[in-house]
Amino acid sequence: MIVSLRRVIVAPFLALTLGCAGPLMPHEPDVIDVTLPAPADRVTNVVVRVLTDGGYAVDQEDDLTLTTGYRKEIPGPWDWLLIWRFGTGRSRVDASVTTATEQTTRLRLLVQYEGKDGLFTRWDDSASALPQSAENQLRLIKNALQPL
Repeated sequence: MIVSLRRVIVAPFLALTLGCAGPLMPHEPDVIDVTLPAPADRVTNVVVRVLTDGGYAVDQEDDLTLTTGYRKEIPGPWDWLLIWRFGTGRSRVDASVTTATEQTTRLRLLVQYEGKDGLFTRWDDSASALPQSAENQLRLIKNALQPL
């Protein structure tokens, strides 16, 4: 009787936990490479401002390369429950600003996004969430470059 009761309890639990596990979904790197109609120093300043406003701590390695740490999320009292139940994501950005001509600049953005399913799982590469995507970052940069 005890053995069959264990099977009744353990079998559905194993089916649920093993059924949720699966292979990682391959995804393309989130990279954008564009030419912007603005001088390099202005583009660099705008990129730093947009990323800082987006919650990133920006580190300027040299005149051409900007890197960030992981984006700071807004903390809340129920974060542990949200992460436990739905998982979470984190992102970082690498930007390369290169002078193309005197009035144009090449900008390359690489967004590295990682996600996890709960508190006790590991971080895995994931497709970028829309607010942190390279395309959205470029949109924000272009909006900030536009003259008022």
